[in-house]
This record gives sequence, structure tokens and C-alpha cells, in this order.
Amino acid sequence: MAGGVGSRFWPISRNSRPKQFLDILGTGKTFIRSTFERFLPLVPVENFLVVTNTAYCDLVLREIPELERHQVLCEPIGRNTAPCIAYAAFRLRAADPEAVMIVTPSDHFVVDEAEFREVVSEAAGFIDTHHSLMTIGVEPTYPNTGYGYIQVDNSGQMSEQIYKVKTFTEKPPLEMAAAFIESGEFYWNSGIFIWKPDVIIREIKRSLPEMYDLFESIAPYYNTPEEAEFIRTIHPECKAVSVDVGIMEKTDNTYVRVCRSGWSDIGTWGSLYEHSEKDQNGNVLSADTALFDTRNCIIKVPEDKMVVIESLENYIVVDSGDVLMICPKDHEQNIKKYIEEVKFNKGDKFI
Repeated sequence: MAGGVGSRFWPISRNSRPKQFLDILGTGKTFIRSTFERFLPLVPVENFLVVTNTAYCDLVLREIPELERHQVLCEPIGRNTAPCIAYAAFRLRAADPEAVMIVTPSDHFVVDEAEFREVVSEAAGFIDTHHSLMTIGVEPTYPNTGYGYIQVDNSGQMSEQIYKVKTFTEKPPLEMAAAFIESGEFYWNSGIFIWKPDVIIREIKRSLPEMYDLFESIAPYYNTPEEAEFIRTIHPECKAVSVDVGIMEKTDNTYVRVCRSGWSDIGTWGSLYEHSEKDQNGNVLSADTALFDTRNCIIKVPEDKMVVIESLENYIVVDSGDVLMICPKDHEQNIKKYIEEVKFNKGDKFI
């Protein structure tokens, strides 16, 4: 899934080149390229599909030139993850209804990729013999309010690391997240899913019947030259809803494979700070700097720019070339407000 705009990483992430197509971590690889290489040992190149916005098709093929054009599924408009997954599932069912479908965002970070692949392989093996849905749950380390949470049913334990899911909760408030972690029954929802196309399509039909009818109405045209034209017709009619809210919260046919491989979705400047190397004063730097009495800041500016800062603590300083943003780290939830204000006053030029 590679269609998001990554607004929480503004002003680096922009509508024309969002987060998944950037090397925000400074590894020399974009997020989407790293995701492709992470799964390549498990999945033949010809079995990859990327669902993205039509505007990003060329960016996908530039980052993953191993793919053929027909492996990039283009959505005419963003409608969240449920229609995105439905499109891929209907396309896969037409090609191979017995395939095991692994759904992953394109912008995650994993420390131990070998262990992560073992987790995914075990989950895929489970799905190959069970007509159910599977998600990857991550052992929480602190009460993060930006993640969804999965509650496990300990009486429904299927193996050492696979449990029946009791409930899904989307982005709880801090007090609730803290209680979840204290209970020992909850895991972060990674947004990575494994299932067979027929199984998820059956759940779409049950929970999102109008969406099912739209994608089913063009069943004869998947994997044909006419597919893209019909998708442009039906896709804007889909309800904008996440797969978590639209399906996962409504089904009792889900299992979770617990993962402890250092996963993060690196969804905010704060999470990037946590996963980056720091200097002796706790600063994350990406350019030449002269810092005085400055601590625990993240400073990301163009490589050819010198930065001089004095007496700053716990701030985000980001210079994208045409936009400079300076805000406290604990106020980064206001970035959406900044974007709205800039867009209102200046239009889309800086968005």
C-alpha cells in the first residue's frame, strides 16, 4: 500500500513526493524500496503488487524498476485502506484464488528483518491451512496513542505466538493505552495483514456490502486492458474507510502473530527521533551544524546548509528548501493545523 501523502512528515513529505518515496532515515534507500527488499526473500518479483495513487505510478516504477507496469494498481482518488485492499484482493482472486495475500504499508521500519520474515512466514503458513484473517501484532514498549491496539484471547492461543483476537481498538487516549499495556493482553496493530483473497472478499461482502458490489461488478475485467478504465469509474464511489474500522473491528475470524523484531511505522518526527542516532546532547542531525546549549532536538535541513542554533531544547527544526518549520516536539500533533493554515493562506504551493 503506497498511496498515502505522509502529511505528518511535512514539510519534507509533500503531495508531489510523499513519505514512502523519501529517504527520511538517511539509509540511502526510500521507504518503499526498503519494503520491497524486505519482502523479496519471501515473494517472487512477479508476485508483488503496489496499490498507489495514479499520480505516483511513475515514482513507484522509478523506485522499484524490477516491477512491470501491470503490477502497479492505480487508484484515481484516495479512499483509505479498505478500498485499496479490496482492489488488490479482487485482482488476486481473478489470478489465483488460493494465493496467500500479504498486505503491508510501504513506509515501515524493521530492525531485525530476518526475524520479521520468520514471523510473516509463520503467519502465511497458518493462513494457508485456516480460512481466517491474520494480523501482525507488535509487543508494545510504551503507551503510544498513534497506534491501534489488538487485544488477544489467551484462551484461544493456537501456538506459542499465535492468538485469537478478542478486540481491535483504534488509537486510544493515553490513559486507555496505558491500561492496555498494564493488562498484558494488548499489542500494537502493525497494519500488516495476511489472508487468502477469497477470505477477505467474503468479509468485505459481509461488512462493506456496497464496496463489495462495486468491485464485484467489474469481475470480468480484472487482469485485462479494460481494468484501469473500470476502476476509474467505480473507485470514487467507494466509501472512505480503513480496513481496521470497516472490517477488522467487525469480524470474529481474526488471529494475531506476535512480533518482537523492533518494528515501527516511523509515522511522525517524534518516532523518527526515537529511531535515529543522536549526538552527545541527544540531538538528531542531518547537516553541518554549530550548536550551543541545544539538546534533544531533531534538525533536518538540506546538506549544503549550515545551521547555527543556540539555547533550543526538545524542538523539531525542518528545512525543506522552500519551507522552514520550527516547533516543539511535543506539539507535532499540530502539523496538520500548520498545513491547513498554509494551504488556506498560500494555496497548494507549499503543500
